[in-house]
Amino acid sequence: MRAVILLPLVATSVMLSGLSRPQVSHAPFGVTAGGEAVERYTLRNRRGSEVSVLTYGAILDAVRLRDRHGRWDNVVLDLADLKAHEARANFSAVVGRFANRISGGGFTLDGQRVVLDPKGGIVSHGGKPGFSGRVWTAEPCTTPGCRSLTLRYVSPDGENGFPGRLRVSVNYSLSDDDTLTLDYRATTDKPTVINLTNHAYFNLGGAASGSTDGQYLQLKADAITALSDKKLPTGALRPVVGTPFDLRKPAQIGMQIVRADPQLKIGGGFDHNFVLTKPHPGALSVAARAWDPKSGRTLELKTTEPGLQLFTGNGFNGTLKGRAGNRIWPRDGFALETQHFPDSPNRPEFPSTVLQPGEVFHSVTTIRFGTAKTLKEAFPD
Repeated sequence: MRAVILLPLVATSVMLSGLSRPQVSHAPFGVTAGGEAVERYTLRNRRGSEVSVLTYGAILDAVRLRDRHGRWDNVVLDLADLKAHEARANFSAVVGRFANRISGGGFTLDGQRVVLDPKGGIVSHGGKPGFSGRVWTAEPCTTPGCRSLTLRYVSPDGENGFPGRLRVSVNYSLSDDDTLTLDYRATTDKPTVINLTNHAYFNLGGAASGSTDGQYLQLKADAITALSDKKLPTGALRPVVGTPFDLRKPAQIGMQIVRADPQLKIGGGFDHNFVLTKPHPGALSVAARAWDPKSGRTLELKTTEPGLQLFTGNGFNGTLKGRAGNRIWPRDGFALETQHFPDSPNRPEFPSTVLQPGEVFHSVTTIRFGTAKTLKEAFPD
């Protein structure tokens, strides 16, 4: 078996003794253009922190936390309503069947050509609609003390051109130390490829607080997968040393992104896969840390995946609005998309994304939130 190294709340709830509020609750979030009802589930821990998830696209809709002054805020970018999400594919959603880009309209698998786009174009995030445009089935945990939600989707054989009937699940859980865990699993009945991620945008100052330029970021990566002018991997691993991509030590996002570099020009900012430094393939190890000096909020992200796409929302132009009425601009949030490398099906030198019948795709990402007063406290190494 291949080891894949690869979010008004009063409707229905699971109540636990000793707690004044439900730990798992849900409420309606609207109806899709196709007539499917969408729910919003909220997980709440003993600190009062909350994670809200939509059944549409398995979207991470909110992560509500205190800052170091005791003030509450949501630290992921949100959109006004369901209609806005339908118009903006992938925003904060689980992306699949294959996250990121596939070149040439398809790939060859077991000697057979798999056609995703008959015109031979670049296929992004699994095509349209991908998993982000589907309504998933929700299974909230009912065990006392449990704060988790499992969402399931069955992708039919041939959906968007991909072979195999794929059974996918993602489990969101929230611990009492403010660790959010995303646990992805999948099985197939035919050989296929798979690459799943979550496309949430973080802003530790708060979803409506504006630019993240002053926030600090650290990535445990010695190289990126270099991009062509079509934003496709060239196959080369470009060392980060001496470039704006050297985030091995914490640096402010705004200071790095304005530096002159041909790769930044191609991406219009950060939109690159970082090759993570890991003790061994598949290890759940630290990939990223971030800190907002104003609020004091921190995050530490660990993943079993070999890569992480840092994306700074370079295409945002103010037309999208958040739930607070704020217009969303470039660098108002940053995505940390844990993943296998882009275009892996066409790049045998990259870690494999092939899933065979009888195998289980399994990928884990954890994000622990906290607060810190100083740079040294936020970034211990």
